[in-house]
Amino acid sequence: MANCTKCGKKFGFLETGYSGLCSSCHYQELVENSSPEEKQAYLERIEADAEIEAILITTESQPDINIQERITIITAECAYGMNIFKDLFAGVRNVVGGRSEAVQSTMRDARNTVLYELKREAHLVGANAVVGVDLDYVELAATGSTMLMLVASGTAVRIADD
Repeated sequence: MANCTKCGKKFGFLETGYSGLCSSCHYQELVENSSPEEKQAYLERIEADAEIEAILITTESQPDINIQERITIITAECAYGMNIFKDLFAGVRNVVGGRSEAVQSTMRDARNTVLYELKREAHLVGANAVVGVDLDYVELAATGSTMLMLVASGTAVRIADD
């Protein structure tokens, strides 16, 4: 994982491409150098991101959650590949035993990404929670390399604001 050169926040492989900045600092710099219309669009995106982050996700239906409406089943996918070095070291770990930090880090980043995407899908359909979340890892063997896909699914619901 890399660290943002401005705020020091750690970020994963999916946030690369911002000249050493995390996505938050990158967008902050964009806003500082943008027109009023672009600034308004950015503020709307920040508000939407806050709403997305506030969405509750759980693996089971809990008795104390007051579900007002079951909206639909939603899914999110994240396909990711391991580079040759990760493949090599994972292969060595497979033979001699032990944990592969590089593989675990990639899988953690993918899980965080797919759960955020699931929340985003819930937000798009007007849900404020996702229940019955299931994560499935699928190996994409047809590619000839190590490609994995992580699929998250659940039921988008509206719960009462208690």
